[in-house]
Amino acid sequence: MTDLAIKQKQQKSDINYQRRLLDSSEKTGVPLAEILSDAGLAYDDLVYEDSKAEWKSPAPYTLKDLKAKTSVGVGMVSFFTGCGGMDLGFESQGFEHDAAFEINELFCKTLRKNRPNWKIYGPPISSGDVSNFEEINDALSKIITKPYDGIFIGGPPCQPFSIASNQRFSKSGENFKRVGFAHDKNGNLLFDYVNLIIEFQPKAFVIENVPGLRDLDDGKQLTQAISLLSEAGYNVLEPMVLDAADYRVPQFRQRLFVIGSRTKKPFTPPKPSLEKIGCGSVLINTKASKHNVETREHKAESIKRYMKLKYGQRDQLGRVDRLNPALPSKTVIAGGTNGGGRSHLHPEIPRTLSVRECARLQTFPDDYVFLGPSARQFTQVGNAVPPVLAAQIAAAIRSSFFD
Repeated sequence: MTDLAIKQKQQKSDINYQRRLLDSSEKTGVPLAEILSDAGLAYDDLVYEDSKAEWKSPAPYTLKDLKAKTSVGVGMVSFFTGCGGMDLGFESQGFEHDAAFEINELFCKTLRKNRPNWKIYGPPISSGDVSNFEEINDALSKIITKPYDGIFIGGPPCQPFSIASNQRFSKSGENFKRVGFAHDKNGNLLFDYVNLIIEFQPKAFVIENVPGLRDLDDGKQLTQAISLLSEAGYNVLEPMVLDAADYRVPQFRQRLFVIGSRTKKPFTPPKPSLEKIGCGSVLINTKASKHNVETREHKAESIKRYMKLKYGQRDQLGRVDRLNPALPSKTVIAGGTNGGGRSHLHPEIPRTLSVRECARLQTFPDDYVFLGPSARQFTQVGNAVPPVLAAQIAAAIRSSFFD
């Protein structure tokens, strides 16, 4: 590189030079993306005032790291599949995919794009509606036997129980969602799922949800669901709340898991790691991906606020947080009914994360593609169970009940 080229590169990364470009955009009204382009820059060339701190972090687990050497020869059926986070984890542990039920047509498109050999029951072919017992029973009866020697996995939609999704709303307002089982649709999907478990008698099952499910109504509803399963012959374990960050996922994310089986074998849960994985391990100096990499073109006034943030600090106006590369990310948020929740800020670039970057925090492989508008891609990623966490749960279930 010539001395002139080095000097030009240094100028472009100079915070004062970048501030002048931001000021120009604000004063002239010319879009920041256009001004940056004219200067030979892109959003990813922007820097924070306090940046490039030294940090170290071990590498996170990947599905390749955890992949079982042999198939378990056991089938699985998933419900409320979403974009397939739980399914990917169980697939990596040798469980064979028999069927998936998903009501959202876009999510079904994502599943069919990435796993064309899976049997996806959902729009436009069928409803995929777990609350329609007759339809689901008819579809499943054609491909599996009763009792089923495999496993059922599923997470009934958790929005009615979510705390994070309601922090923006007044409890007295019509948008307040934390109504749990009073919700006329999603609040009853847990019992629709329980009914299917009782009907098909899989050898084991997993119910996944947010921790709020355990605490809602002082635990009465979850206790009722567990009682129904116990009466049907299942040995149901005490609900577990696991934080993905304890299992080498570069993100703090708590999920509740209820596991049961028709066997008398004891269950040995996955062992947590002593090391926390910094989010910088998947966001900084990583190989470029081809899919879902578009980033938001923020206005100059927003970038100027972001630039001043320290690691872990929140921009109060936009309510977004600059991530600390040495720590796991804050929880990836799915957003509301129409998607597009608040994304966090990149540790070293003053902009919000792309869908791909959020997917990396969730431990999806880079070749896993999310379809639809950007807002709906964020919804799919944010609603998912991290595949790497699911894989460790699947490995524990396999060794406890199936090997």
